Amino acid sequence: MKIRKLFTFRVIILLLCIFLSILIINPNFNSNGVSIRAVETNSSASFAGITVNPNALPTDYEIIILINDQQINSLEDYSSTILSSDQTVRITTDKAQYTLLKENLGLVVDEVADSNIIRGLELQGGTRALVKPTEELTDQQFDDLLETMENRLNVYGLRQLLIKKAIDLSGNNFIVIEIAGATKEEVSDLISKQGNFEAKIGNDIVFEGGEKDITYVCRDDGACSGIRSCDQLDSQFQCQFEFQIRLSEEASERQAAVTSNLGLNVSESGYQYLEKPLDLYLDGNLVDSLNIAADLKGKAAKDILISGPGIGSTEEDALNDATANMKKLQTVLITGSLPTSLEIVKLDSISPNLGSSFEKNALLVAVLAIIAVAVVIFIRYRKLKISVPMIIISCSEALIVLGFLTLIKYNLDLAAIAGIIAAVGTGVDDQVVITDEILGKESSNWKERYKKAFFIIIAAYFATLAAMIPLLRAGAGLLTGFAISTIAGITIGVFITRPAFASIIKVLLNE
Repeated sequence: MKIRKLFTFRVIILLLCIFLSILIINPNFNSNGVSIRAVETNSSASFAGITVNPNALPTDYEIIILINDQQINSLEDYSSTILSSDQTVRITTDKAQYTLLKENLGLVVDEVADSNIIRGLELQGGTRALVKPTEELTDQQFDDLLETMENRLNVYGLRQLLIKKAIDLSGNNFIVIEIAGATKEEVSDLISKQGNFEAKIGNDIVFEGGEKDITYVCRDDGACSGIRSCDQLDSQFQCQFEFQIRLSEEASERQAAVTSNLGLNVSESGYQYLEKPLDLYLDGNLVDSLNIAADLKGKAAKDILISGPGIGSTEEDALNDATANMKKLQTVLITGSLPTSLEIVKLDSISPNLGSSFEKNALLVAVLAIIAVAVVIFIRYRKLKISVPMIIISCSEALIVLGFLTLIKYNLDLAAIAGIIAAVGTGVDDQVVITDEILGKESSNWKERYKKAFFIIIAAYFATLAAMIPLLRAGAGLLTGFAISTIAGITIGVFITRPAFASIIKVLLNE
């Protein structure tokens, strides 16, 4: 009979919130396969109809189960099976079956998510950069800067990108960039340089990076982009990359006008080319000079072949350098230059192994904290029917906060975890206040004791809320996770878990 009395309206609301939180988090215990995280445009995958919803939760991504009828259980299985495939690849997912061209596959894959919780930088490894523009920008210019940076980093193929605007307490504008799996060097090189690309013939600019002059850039396609040669020069190796671009009508006409008055040169082998080369500049530095074939004189050619070198002490180093240079140049050609140069204020990097260690340690600390609280509460009251509900409510509170952070797609970082622990600690304090008031003998009226307890709790709630609001912007947004999770935790506690706990204790103590 007492168990039935426990299911009051407040307790039912709590159970409903727990149920909804579990649905939102959606724990997944089957990690076989690989999930499709992105599909490149104009690729075999995009032509076959494979799409990725940018607003999808991690467990909603399409999962590759079979490739050429071979079971795929991990990223290693995926890579080895693709490499050993012929010209076409037959892919079976949990939604459909596709036949794709290997040369232009266009899939970005990752491990299957174990839940919808989005792990922050500290838990999965990667790089975080805090940057600011070197000049004052209007709100519209700042929004344009954010959009261009996001396009640039997405085009470069970096996974799980978070880029957001942050304002400190002094009103200064910053940009926080978090990229999973990226190194300091990659991030620094991409965001510290403005990326101003110019192609010149003599002193005349023929075309610039961005969609105004360039309508197409070939990427990840062995037919029109890739490393064409690697040779040893003295003690170093040099690899040459090539990729094709397509100019706009205006840019091709501009090239025709510039080349129409150029003279011809003839090489020893009889090859004819124009007297001035096409010079490629990136941020004012000469990247490469390309001879222009004589038959392009005065002609509005739209298809242009871009090339450049990569240098290293070994052939592998040269190959990697050429690949990186090619990707960088392709990225700038697609996105254009940034509206302004950027200054890196802070740059932090965490390895994936260290991130995994952080995650395990955070879980261990949470378990130890719950055990410590349970012991202290039991020593305080010497009653399981008081200490057990407190621990259950505290765990429920943490679960609901996790559900809320997952719902708003907030990255769970160490600051957010600290906020959850702080909120749960505040919740235990409030439960002690409720229990002491209910056990008190100053008044025999249950409602009066309940109101007195919640008067104290509400006062503490608003005091904590007032303390957290400045932290939303302190440190240029780096403490936002702590503030958001703490505010969410104490709000959920005051309006959901504390009332439910009071109802449970009232029944268990026969009030």
